[in-house]
Amino acid sequence: MPGHFEPIPGGGAAVALDDVEISIIRSLAVQLLELIGPGPAEDASADPLAGLFAEGPSEPPADPVLKRLFPDAYVDPEAAPGPREEEERRSRSAEFRRFTENDLRAGKRENALAVVRSLDALVAEDDGVAVLELSPEDARQWLGALNDLRLAIGSRLDITAEDDTDLLYRLPDEDPRKPMVMAYLWLGGLQETLVTTLMG
Repeated sequence: MPGHFEPIPGGGAAVALDDVEISIIRSLAVQLLELIGPGPAEDASADPLAGLFAEGPSEPPADPVLKRLFPDAYVDPEAAPGPREEEERRSRSAEFRRFTENDLRAGKRENALAVVRSLDALVAEDDGVAVLELSPEDARQWLGALNDLRLAIGSRLDITAEDDTDLLYRLPDEDPRKPMVMAYLWLGGLQETLVTTLMG
C-alpha cells in the first residue's frame, strides 16, 4: 500500500502516507483553497433561495492557473473563426461562465476541504506513517482534488501536452522546478492508482 491506493472492503480506497507526504498534500490543498477563494458570503437573514440564482463572473480569470481550472466553454482549438464568430463564441462562453462558475468553484472548494479534513483526522503510527482510508464518496472528492492540484501545478510548469510530461523526467536535479515536478509526478501516480482502485 505505500505510495499508492489500494481497494478496501465497501468500495473505498486506502493509502499509507508518511508525515512529509501528508504535509505536502495538505499544503498544496490549502494553497488551492486560497487560489479558488471563499464562497459567497452567507447572510442568515437573506433569502435562502437567493444563492440559487446568484450569477458568477462573465470574464475568464486573469490567473493562468484559475484559467486552467475554469476554462472557457465553446473553444475549438482547431477553428480559426472570423470576428463575428469569435464575438458569438465569447458571448456564449460568458453566459455559460456566469451560470456555472460559482457551482464549479464550490465543488472544487469542497473537494479540497475534504482532503484537508481527512488528512487532519489522521493519526500516525510510531514510524510516522498513517493509513488514510476513504469511503467511495471521499475517494471521489480526493480524485477531483488530485486532478485540480495536478492541473494547477501543470499550469505553473507550462505543461500543455503529454510530451511535456516526458521532458519532466529528464530535468536535472539543480533545476529550480524539480521539487514542483516531483510533486506533479507523485500526485499523478496517486491519481492513477485511485482511478484504478475505483474502477476495479
